Amino acid sequence: MNAMTLQVVSPVPTDIDIANSVEPHHISQIAKKMNLSPNHYDLYGKYKAKVLLPVIDELKGTKDGFYVVVGGITPTPLGEGKSTTTVGLCQALGAFLDKKVITTLRQPSQGPTFGIKGGAAGGGYSQVIPMDEFNLHLTGDIHAITAANNLLAAAIDTRMFHESTQSDNALFNRLCAPTKQGSRRFNDIMYRRLKKLGITKVKPEDLTLEEVKRFARLDIDPETITWRRVMDVNDRFLRKITVGQGLDEKGMVRETGFDISVASEIMAVLALTTSLADMRHRLGKMVIGNSRAGEPVTADDLGVGGALSVLMKDAINPTLMQTLEGTPVFVHAGPFANIAHGNSSIVADKIALKLVGPGGFVVTEAGFGSDIGIEKFMNIKCRYSGLRPQCAIIVATIRALKMHGGGPPVTAGKPLDPVYVTENVALVEAGCANLARHIRITKAYGVNVVVAVNQFSTDTDAEIAAVRSAALAAGAYDAVLCTHHAHGGKGAIELGIAVQKACESATGPFNFLYPLEASIEDKIEAIARSYGACGVDYSKQAEKQIKMYSKQGFSGLPICMAKTQYSFSDNPAAKGAPTGFVLPIRDVRASIGAGFIYPLVGSMSTMPGLPTRPCFYDIDLDTATGKVKGLS
Repeated sequence: MNAMTLQVVSPVPTDIDIANSVEPHHISQIAKKMNLSPNHYDLYGKYKAKVLLPVIDELKGTKDGFYVVVGGITPTPLGEGKSTTTVGLCQALGAFLDKKVITTLRQPSQGPTFGIKGGAAGGGYSQVIPMDEFNLHLTGDIHAITAANNLLAAAIDTRMFHESTQSDNALFNRLCAPTKQGSRRFNDIMYRRLKKLGITKVKPEDLTLEEVKRFARLDIDPETITWRRVMDVNDRFLRKITVGQGLDEKGMVRETGFDISVASEIMAVLALTTSLADMRHRLGKMVIGNSRAGEPVTADDLGVGGALSVLMKDAINPTLMQTLEGTPVFVHAGPFANIAHGNSSIVADKIALKLVGPGGFVVTEAGFGSDIGIEKFMNIKCRYSGLRPQCAIIVATIRALKMHGGGPPVTAGKPLDPVYVTENVALVEAGCANLARHIRITKAYGVNVVVAVNQFSTDTDAEIAAVRSAALAAGAYDAVLCTHHAHGGKGAIELGIAVQKACESATGPFNFLYPLEASIEDKIEAIARSYGACGVDYSKQAEKQIKMYSKQGFSGLPICMAKTQYSFSDNPAAKGAPTGFVLPIRDVRASIGAGFIYPLVGSMSTMPGLPTRPCFYDIDLDTATGKVKGLS
């Protein structure tokens, strides 16, 4: 199979028009090029396949290829092209530099696709195709997460309902109902709860009345429930709702709300799991709230951990797709970076690293800037995967640097101020303080940093030279101009060469930002200092939660800051490289199954809203051809 040759035209057409102009290879051809046989994957139509987890075991003896993570500077609301750069680099490595390469990307949420940001398949001549399938249902993983999340939500309310209306013995008798043979028994998931309670008896009839009560009654405190329902649509009117208003629910009314599906802890579990058994374990230990005695209540306590695993059994397999130039792409998991850890899955990366082998490249994208996506990639994802990157790429644009240098606000849906399309070297140089901090943050992990300047048509040679000079002065291994949006892989050849050199010269050692044995406060403060903060201010609620999680034995988990992507600080308007600010921690929550504590910095919404003019205005179907129009 030969690489596809792009027919590049100028000006660059719309993303969907470019995507529709290229006929993808049948996905079996992409798989064959990767040395995958038909028993290694399940087809989902002609252009998608699920690569099966046992591939990891078959390739166990193969050495890994080079591991590259792509982050960025603090972005404008328009984005700076990280996904586009990731795809363009891989097209350059595979189609022009003859390297084995696999791109690993997150699955996009339909919320932004129909909302304000649009899709996440890349852009211009650096895209994953078919882009409509990539941006919409894909292979159903997010739908599986939605179903599993909401099954657990239903189990919580139902359990509280039944406990409120039944005695201990009635609850126990229904939970351990007689089999067809007439005997009562505990099933497998009940033994997990018995073990947690320290009860070693194996027959229901042997339990004492006190043990019956402890086993059957979870006694969930409604005020502590953190588990909410989810859907994969931006809907601000579901942020706060009331449930239990039906006549049959006997006054079980409580306030709750919806999050967007990709904010579900189950999405984070999918992204951080390392095997089917590990996923089952993580799903079962997810904490939904506390009992009135202050003990954490888990999905396994509710008896639903196994069912969640069944709903997720196909979602654990990465989806194989391709770029416009025929290089392979794994699309798997899609946690948001500002409210979760913002990286694609560990299993996709592990399979990819074995498939490319020594001298090959796996390039993955981390959400937003180095303070968010790369920090979580290093301190959360790399801890659980055991993998270590050799190179990190920081994507920068002249537009964003001008904003950080003091330019007027950049607002999605509004025309850019003239300063962004005319030469202003002084503004660019001032904004490079933001780039320099991102370089220093990333270099501290012990990896080589390459800056990719994503070029726009209005950027000038003098502005680009200023960025390169500032990047090298801040310690970047190299800084390279890229035109992959306009030219595909050909426009990222120099970036590919720089990345190869950076990987080959990487010596380590790799450094985490903090040790896991540090206190929750010390870990939060280490991250805050990397932002430029001079201190941390904890609310009374945050202090209460930290004390509770420490008492419950969860203080050894890594930290996942829920913070605005638009500034190093909590204030989105504080551009550049602010210093001397105090970082406010409003609340602290935990995703125990996924394996992290997440402090909330300022006000962070887990359910986005729709703007006045959402992207869905532009999206339609060509009924003559069946092709999607207007996706971006």
